[in-house]
Amino acid sequence: MATAETVELGDSHEPKEESIKVFKQIEHELKRSLVRLRHEYNKHEPEYFAAAEHLSDAQLAGFGADDFHQVRVAVSAYGLHLFGKVRIPALSDEGPAHIHFRAFTGGPDDQATLHSIHTEDKEEPGGGHTFRAIFTKDDVLDWFDT
Repeated sequence: MATAETVELGDSHEPKEESIKVFKQIEHELKRSLVRLRHEYNKHEPEYFAAAEHLSDAQLAGFGADDFHQVRVAVSAYGLHLFGKVRIPALSDEGPAHIHFRAFTGGPDDQATLHSIHTEDKEEPGGGHTFRAIFTKDDVLDWFDT
């Protein structure tokens, strides 16, 4: 299994042709999973999607390949692990307006699959937690498993 300790994650850059191809292959599943994830988290931890609470499902998932603007890639023995940042156009770029996703492909001739959408459960120094699934443009796109 590829982990941050076993695979080197490349530098962040704008998506190139192959990354855009992967995005387009997973785009429908990414949108469907994002909406489903919000509905699940809203039952117990609505803070994850607080930045987008005023958006309809269609607005939340209203992004496309033109909104995919940052990528990092890790190469393992069995394929490519692509980490991407996508802007949600219905949100102001001044605040949280981006999701981070992880996809996998075995190679250029294989169908890419969505691995996960990043959700963060951060323990605060004085106790308690903060939760988020919507990130700012300045948040670093790093390795994540969830």
